[in-house]
Amino acid sequence: MFESAGHFVYRGRWTLLALTLALTVLVVPLGLELFGRMADGGFEDPRADSTTSARWNDAWYGGHAPDVVVLYRHPTVKVRDPRYKRAVHDSLRALPGRHVRAMVTYWTSRSKKMVSEDGHATYAVITLKGDEQRAYAAVAARLRDVDNLRVSVGGAVPLLKELNDQTAADLARAEAISMPVLLVLLVVVFGSLVAAGLPLVVGLLAVLGALVLLRLLTEVTEVSVFSLNVVTMLGLGLAIDYSLFVLKAFREAVADGASTEQAVVRTMATAGRTVAFSGLTVATALLGLLVFPQMFLRSIGLGAAAVVLVAMAAALVVLPALLGVLGPRVNALRLTPDLGRREGGPWHAVASSVMRRPVAYLVAVSVVLVALALPFLHVRFGNVDHRVLPAGSEGRRVAETLDRDFARNAMAPIDVHVLVERSFTGESALPGPLGQGHTPISAVTPVGPVDARPFAARLKRLPHVTAVEVAGMSQANGAVRLAVRHDLDPMSEEARALVRTIRAMSPEPNTRRVVVGGATAAQLDLQDSLVARLPWMALVVGSVTMVLLFAAFGSLVLPVKALLMNVLSIGASFGVIVWAFQDGNLASALGFTATGSIEATVTVLILAVVFGLSMDYELFLLSRVRAEWLRTGDNTAAVAAGLQQTGGVITSAALLLLVVIGAFSTAGITIVKLLGVGMFVAIVVDATLVRGLLVPASMRLLGGANWWLPRSWRGFHRRVELREPAPPPASPRPAPPPALPSARPTSALPSARPTSALPARVTVNGRPAVFGADTDPVPLPAGPDRPGWVRIRASPARVVRADPHGGWTWAEVDE
Repeated sequence: MFESAGHFVYRGRWTLLALTLALTVLVVPLGLELFGRMADGGFEDPRADSTTSARWNDAWYGGHAPDVVVLYRHPTVKVRDPRYKRAVHDSLRALPGRHVRAMVTYWTSRSKKMVSEDGHATYAVITLKGDEQRAYAAVAARLRDVDNLRVSVGGAVPLLKELNDQTAADLARAEAISMPVLLVLLVVVFGSLVAAGLPLVVGLLAVLGALVLLRLLTEVTEVSVFSLNVVTMLGLGLAIDYSLFVLKAFREAVADGASTEQAVVRTMATAGRTVAFSGLTVATALLGLLVFPQMFLRSIGLGAAAVVLVAMAAALVVLPALLGVLGPRVNALRLTPDLGRREGGPWHAVASSVMRRPVAYLVAVSVVLVALALPFLHVRFGNVDHRVLPAGSEGRRVAETLDRDFARNAMAPIDVHVLVERSFTGESALPGPLGQGHTPISAVTPVGPVDARPFAARLKRLPHVTAVEVAGMSQANGAVRLAVRHDLDPMSEEARALVRTIRAMSPEPNTRRVVVGGATAAQLDLQDSLVARLPWMALVVGSVTMVLLFAAFGSLVLPVKALLMNVLSIGASFGVIVWAFQDGNLASALGFTATGSIEATVTVLILAVVFGLSMDYELFLLSRVRAEWLRTGDNTAAVAAGLQQTGGVITSAALLLLVVIGAFSTAGITIVKLLGVGMFVAIVVDATLVRGLLVPASMRLLGGANWWLPRSWRGFHRRVELREPAPPPASPRPAPPPALPSARPTSALPSARPTSALPARVTVNGRPAVFGADTDPVPLPAGPDRPGWVRIRASPARVVRADPHGGWTWAEVDE
């Protein structure tokens, strides 16, 4: 399949490149429309009580969380001064009515909570009409036009605008940082400006693809404002990663004397196959986020999976087409020696050392990874709030000022909705059963504060509760909304315990139902939702990944081992995240505010991303090991050769990806920093300790069991596998005269198949081949783990896709 794709891409290279250029020009304006169309929030479970509470706040009581909060302060004049009132109200009356639905100030509400403790500051709450972002853009300048008062603007809508602006700035800064560094590193790896520039072309296509795909998603669903950095980071990093492997394979084929078409076909059949499996595996891990109901995770899962497939397609279509045009000129403008083909050196020494002492490496690396994971044992999950923005953000300063200088949690009480049990009123005019026209039915009993008073009195007696106020009533729905104010941090464990206590309280006799909402309840419901669905994500992603690995490698052992290795990588990454962000050990270095917790949804996102990236390098290593195993039948030699041949390129790919992720770790938004650091640690651990030491050591100890597959499954695997063939030689070479090793004559070999069995019909690398006396193959004993197979040395002229130098290969005897 991949060989056919290689021929197709080469023959249609100019058409494919022309179509790519035309499509790029057409979609650029569409991608740029993304900014301003993304949504904040999206961390709630739509079916949770806290989400129901927020919906009722809007639908039943005519209001919800304020769109805009305008904070006013004067250094000497107090709020109760008439001049203060005049200045604020004159400013607010100047706002266009077509953009403003409602305004609340201290003077209209007479709420003491709206005056600071020192009496010099107050705030106004504004609800906007229509499209909030457009309405805010229309009134933003006028909000600050107040005589003699210092004005700061915050609230949900300004915070979203700041998040959008910060996201765009972070993206521009990350690209400005990463692109020059990537170019330098690519020149060092490939030694050629032309070769170094190609991965950047593919990376830019992936970034544009990310923008367009997210923009299209906004037409059918909400897309989180945080998704842009995440999706762009993945698209750019993986596009460069995949390009590196494709380029390396192509340049090796050219160096071996292959024509340009042969090199493209060989590249697609080897590196292309591995890139395709990697892209599918990473996309599968990200699509696992769709099992969660939160918009944040679903939009990032869809966008990231799509951009991974775009990066894969660009590396498998656009890049081979470019290589087909360039041919040997891919090495033009050489500046440094080519490091890409150096497969020996340090990695040869590492491979030899691991093969000699596998137990020592297995134990030592496992101890290190467990030690890194230990901080995760005291993890505390939190939620996103204003502290994700930089400390200098205006919206963040407003939120912190309200919490510090005004009534504690004035803007974030615990909402308690009391649904009252109402009865019919009025006396029966005449005796008789209902339905005979004798019993008049009047309106239901009106609800009032008195109906919730007994429950409110019980709430006031709870620890840390400072006040319980009636915040709204709905006659149509028979509900009274209570605002429970407390002196706790809304994101703290103590506040969550208070919500649990309120939910566990028995309702009053006149109460149908009690629903608890608010920021703290939303955080609690989010954690419960994630915990409930995490096993389903693990089941879906694990199952699909094992199927893909089975199809790739024809083993039942390797997929299980790969999953176990990934658990260690992810555990180490999570431990470092807790140490750095929750415990605040990197707060000064990375410039963020430690909150004593880590965001729960981002933790799940890191799990999906890190799992996919870990499988990425696992596939590159195991593909080469399997090719060596099929060629030699020697597990130890195959593992050592696979590590030696891929160690350098995996390290280079990881280094390039780390540059991209490291640049995004400078983002001003804390959760993007958290994601970047988590991915950074995971890649470092995975590319060095896990893929470089732990995986080879475990495979060395497992021996032939690595490739175990029940005989009854072999036929099925032949039908589903995507085999990486050994590439044919670039030009015909005379076959060396086959001869038995003098030290091991055939007759002395135990269990050797007799030469009289020739000619035999055998299958070599999945293709039928017949050997007779004219080719004089040398059958050797079947391995204990490969019954029904023989090891042969045969002429490449007669063996379909055998080793091009006439080496040893395995053949399965059909008859």
